[in-house]
Amino acid sequence: MSSVASSGASGTSAGAGGAGHAVWTVILCWTTVLLEGYDLVVLGAVIPTLLKTRHLGMTAGDATTVATLSLVGVAVGALLAGPLADRLGRRLLLIASVVEFSVFTLLVPGAGSVAVFAALRLAAGVGLGACMPVALTMTAERLPAGRRARAGTLTMTGYHTGAVITSLLALRVTTDWQVLFYVLGAAGLAVAVVQWFRLPESPAFLRAGEASGSPRVPFTELLGPAYLRAGIGVWAASFMGLLLVYGLNTWLPKLMNDAGYPVPTAVTQLLVLNAGGVAGLVLGGFVADRRGIKPTALGWFAASAVLLACLGVRMDSDLLLDTVVFLTGVFVFSAQVLVYAYVTHFYPAAVRGTALGSASGIGRVGSLVGPSVTGALVTAGIGHPWGFWFFAAVAVCAVLAVLTLPGGAGTLRRARGAVRRR
Repeated sequence: MSSVASSGASGTSAGAGGAGHAVWTVILCWTTVLLEGYDLVVLGAVIPTLLKTRHLGMTAGDATTVATLSLVGVAVGALLAGPLADRLGRRLLLIASVVEFSVFTLLVPGAGSVAVFAALRLAAGVGLGACMPVALTMTAERLPAGRRARAGTLTMTGYHTGAVITSLLALRVTTDWQVLFYVLGAAGLAVAVVQWFRLPESPAFLRAGEASGSPRVPFTELLGPAYLRAGIGVWAASFMGLLLVYGLNTWLPKLMNDAGYPVPTAVTQLLVLNAGGVAGLVLGGFVADRRGIKPTALGWFAASAVLLACLGVRMDSDLLLDTVVFLTGVFVFSAQVLVYAYVTHFYPAAVRGTALGSASGIGRVGSLVGPSVTGALVTAGIGHPWGFWFFAAVAVCAVLAVLTLPGGAGTLRRARGAVRRR
């Protein structure tokens, strides 16, 4: 076992288990995901003020560049996180990632130019991108295999909680936008301190390091015959899932307004959508643990396709509209997280962090494509209905991707056996 893993374990009395360790792991990983949810909304919340006050001479084009580089940083961080987590340990990497993005976030309000502002957001994004896959991996490995779907979906409720907190703070601070970044950075450092003293190393990682004849598995192993089929399916499904999540969160109010709904109704639908997302995350995990992750993900993406297609038709009833949007949130947001749950269930501990990091990183490309394509449709004047029909087609592609995933315990045992024989 590496010295890093050993030191991480000793700092937290890291013997294998205990209910206390499980509770601290769940709480601290959920809080880490909350920080990413906060960050997801913070830039969008301050951009109107930055443009109105011409802060640093920022233009709409500059703001778009800053937002894009933030997401690029998150994608890079997610891709780097997996291999490092499987080599250095989950605990140390998570703490280091939280510290990194917190420090750069605190520096953002003091940026002296748009270029520095963008560079700081890019750097913060790298640390932030590493947090979610590592946090999900740690939570999944701390709980029994039969509860891993719930572990992932319940942890992801922190994401939406963080977004709500940012929205509420933004309404209070108005022009004092710097406060939002200071709160995020300070909260992140506080969380890192608690993690240092209370977050135990993943017992699965420790066991993988101690097992004789079980060397660390490199990223290239994901491209080998044991995992290639699963990898392609997971990457495609993650890409489609995050395209839907970010595309809807970015453009739903505008698409609704283009459909003829008044602005207050259109904006309210974003809240309804995310409320459905929280409900779906709780429901999806319980269903997946009972019925299987793959069949649940298939059903969730299929339901998403139908509901998104329905949104392409204007509805005269507000109740009907609210119901369809709520159900869309239920299925779309949790379908994406079920892909992550599949990864934590299918891959062994030695390569689990790498697999989840690659799924998150490649999926982040979808988070860039979704808003871009939808924005192009809006610019062309066909945002409604074609924006929703585009999303429905993406959900169908996600169904096809999930269909390719290996399923069943026998398939899993054969894949792991192939790795051991190597």
